[in-house]
Amino acid sequence: MGERRGGGWASATMDLLRSEPMQLAQLIIPVESAHRTISYLGDLALFQFKDLNAEKSPFQRTYAAQIKRCGEMARKLRLFKEQMTKAGLSPSTRITRSNDIDLDNLEVKLGELEAELLEMNGNNEKLQRSYNELVEYKLVLQKAGEFFHSAQGSAAAQQREIEVQHIGEGSMDSPLLLEQEMITDPLKQVKLGFVSGLVPRVKSMAFERILFRATRGNVFLKQAVVEDPVIDPVSVEKVEKNVFVIFYSGDRAKNKILKICDAFGANRYPFADDLGKQLQMIIEVSGRLSELKTTIDAGLLHRNNLLQTIGYEYEQWNLQVKKEKSIYHTLNMLSFDVTKKCLVAEGWCPIFATSQIQNALQRATFDGNSQIGAIFQVLHTKESPPTYFRTNKFTSPFQEIVDAYGVAKYQEANPGVYTIITFPFLFAVMFGDWGHGICLLLATLYFIIREKKLSSQKLGDIIEMTFGGRYVILMMALFSIYTGLIYNEFFSVPFELFGPSAYGCRDPSCSDAYTVGLIKVHNTYPFGVDPKWHGTRSELPFLNSLKMKMSILLGVAQMNLGIILSYFNAKFYGDDINIRYQFVPQMLFLNSLFGYLSLLIIVKWCTGSQADLYHVMIYMFLSPTDDLGENQLFVGQKFLQRHQGKSYALLHSIDDPLEMESHHDSHGDEEFEFSEVFVHQLIHTIEFVLGAVSNTASYLRLWALSLAHSELSSVFYDKVLLLAWGFNNVIVLIIGIIVFVFATVGVLLVMETLSAFLHALRLHWVEFQNKFYQGDGYKFHPFSFALLGEEDE
Repeated sequence: MGERRGGGWASATMDLLRSEPMQLAQLIIPVESAHRTISYLGDLALFQFKDLNAEKSPFQRTYAAQIKRCGEMARKLRLFKEQMTKAGLSPSTRITRSNDIDLDNLEVKLGELEAELLEMNGNNEKLQRSYNELVEYKLVLQKAGEFFHSAQGSAAAQQREIEVQHIGEGSMDSPLLLEQEMITDPLKQVKLGFVSGLVPRVKSMAFERILFRATRGNVFLKQAVVEDPVIDPVSVEKVEKNVFVIFYSGDRAKNKILKICDAFGANRYPFADDLGKQLQMIIEVSGRLSELKTTIDAGLLHRNNLLQTIGYEYEQWNLQVKKEKSIYHTLNMLSFDVTKKCLVAEGWCPIFATSQIQNALQRATFDGNSQIGAIFQVLHTKESPPTYFRTNKFTSPFQEIVDAYGVAKYQEANPGVYTIITFPFLFAVMFGDWGHGICLLLATLYFIIREKKLSSQKLGDIIEMTFGGRYVILMMALFSIYTGLIYNEFFSVPFELFGPSAYGCRDPSCSDAYTVGLIKVHNTYPFGVDPKWHGTRSELPFLNSLKMKMSILLGVAQMNLGIILSYFNAKFYGDDINIRYQFVPQMLFLNSLFGYLSLLIIVKWCTGSQADLYHVMIYMFLSPTDDLGENQLFVGQKFLQRHQGKSYALLHSIDDPLEMESHHDSHGDEEFEFSEVFVHQLIHTIEFVLGAVSNTASYLRLWALSLAHSELSSVFYDKVLLLAWGFNNVIVLIIGIIVFVFATVGVLLVMETLSAFLHALRLHWVEFQNKFYQGDGYKFHPFSFALLGEEDE
C-alpha cells in the first residue's frame, strides 16, 4: 500500500485497493492546553478517540458541567430559531469568519438576549391581549347600544300610543290595571339587571338553552352576530362570536348567569344603559385602541430588529456551541494521569497523518502558552484497527454501495475499486439502449452541473438519494450508451451508424426483405448487432442465444476475478494454506466446468460451428468416452473432457490436508479442534460447489432483463407510437406521443432503471463478493467538526 519514507508513509497509487495503514496512538496532553488540542484535532479530522471512561456515567465525568452549560446555550439558540421562524425571518447562512467568542462571554450574551427577547414577548402578549379585549369591548358597545337604542325607541312609541288612548278613550271601559301602572310610584318599579359580552358562535345555542333551564325562563337573552371573526384574548385564535345581552332580575339569577358565562368561555364586559355614557365609552375605547396599535407596532419592530441582529450571528454561535459541546464530549473520553495534571487520550489514526497530528499538538502547545508540550506515542496492540478509505465525491457513492453490504476488514481487498467499472457495466448490460442512456445522461448532468447549489438545499428523500448517487448514474448512463450501441437499439429502433448492413435482398424483386430472401452482400457489420436482424423471424432466437452466452461469459469472468482477489487477500495476510487448499481447488472446479463452457462458447462463435453445447456439457459427465461427432469443436476435445473429472477429484482429495495442516497457520496458538475444522470446511466445500452452479445461473438475469427491456421498448414503440402515427390524425398522434413519453419515462427510465440497479447490486453483493469479501470490519470515525454542520438538531 505504501512505502516508508523518513518516518512517514507515502500514499500508494491505489488508495482504494486496501484501506489505509492505521496505528493506535496515545496522546498525553497538559490540562491547560487540552481544550485547544482537541479543537485542532477536530479541525484535522484524522484521529478517532477511544472512550477510556466507559465505566462512568455521563454525570460522573469531569466535564459534565461544561456539557450542561453548552446544552443550555443550545436551548437558547433553539428558542431564537423558533422565534425567527414565527416572525418569518431566517438565519443568515453566511458564517462570518471572525474570532470565536469566549464561551463565558457567549453564555452571558445569550442569556442577556434571551431575557430581553422574553421580556419583549411578555410585554407584547400583554399589549396584544389588552388590544383584543378592547376590540371585543368596542363590538359589545356597538351591538348592545343598538339593542338599547331600538328598545328605547319602541318603548317611547308604545308610551305615546298608550297616552293617546288614555286621553281620547277615557271611560268606564278603560283597563284599571293600566291606570294603576301609570300612577305607580317609580321607586316601587322592579329594576332589571343585565350582563353583556361575547360568546363563541358554535356554543351560542347551547348557551341559550342552559340559561333558560338554569333560570327557569326568567331571563331575556338578546344576541347579535359579529360578521368577522375576532381574536380571542385568551386563546389568541380567530373565533366567530356573537354579542349577547342577558336581562335578569335578582342576585340569584345573576350568580347563575355569571357561572354559566365562565363555563362557556364567554367574555363579559361592562355596559352603561345611558346613551351619552355609551358614546363617551366608544370614543375612549377607540382612542385607547389606536394608542395600543401604535405601541404594539413599535414593539414588534424593535423585536424584529433584535431577531435580525441575532440572525446575523446565529449560525456562527450555533456552530461554536456545537463545537464546544463536541470538544467537551471528547474530553470526557480522556482519563487523567496519576499527577492529575495531564490528560491521556488513546485512539486510532492513519499512519500518513502522524506528522499532521504532531504539528497540531505543537501548535496547540504554542498557542496555549503551555510550558509542557503534548506527547504523541504509538501503542502496540492486537486489536483490529478500523477501516479507512480516502474517497472523493466520485468514488464515495461506489464505496457506500460496498459498505452497505459490510465494511471491509482491515486492509482486505476492497471490491469498491472494481465496482466503479463492473457495477455500471452490468447495469448497462441489462439496460442497453443508447436512447434511454442519453436520457439518463442528461438527467444526471443536470445534477452534476448544479451540484453546488443543490448540495446546500433541502431536497426530498428520493431526490436526495438520486443526487447523492449522481456519479453512479453518470457511469450507468455512459455504459448504457455503449451497450446500446452494441445492441443497436435507440428506443428499440436500429440505425446503420457504423456503415451499411452486411445483408441485402437476393434480387431486386425481393418484396419482404425482413423475412426471406436476405443474403450477405457486404462485409460484417463492424460494431454491434447488424441492424437487419431487427424485425426478422430469427431476431429473438439470435438475440436470446447471444445474450445468454454473453451473460455466462461475464458471470464466469467476474467470479474468477473474485476468486483471484481471494488469492491476493491470502497472500497479503500470509495465509499459504488458503492459497493451496482453497484458492487452487476453487479455480480448478470453476474453470474446469464453467470456464470450459466459456471456452466452448468462444470457440463456437469464432468457428461458426453448429455444435449443441447442452449436449456437450451433459454427456461430458454421462458418457465421457462417446464420440462427439458434429459436436466436436476443436482437436483433442474428447481427450480433454475424458480427463476433466480429475480436477474434481483433486478438489475433494485435498480437503483432508487442509484440516491436518490448519494448526500451522497464523492462528496456531489457538486450540485446534479437528472435528470443528472438518465440518466447517465440508460445509464450505458444499457451499462453493452448489454456489458455483447457482451463481452462474444467477448471471442469466443479465439476459432476462436485457430481453425484457428490449421487448418493452419495442412494444411501446410499435403499439403506441407507430399505431398512433397510422391513424393520420393530429389529435391521436399527440395523445400517442404523450402516452409514449410517459410510458418510456415511467416504466423504462424509472422502474427498469431501479430493477436493473437492484439486480446489479445483487450480483455484486452475492455472486462476486462472497468469493473473497468478509466485510466484518468497522469504519474509521474520526473526531471532526466538518460533520457538525450536517447534523440535524
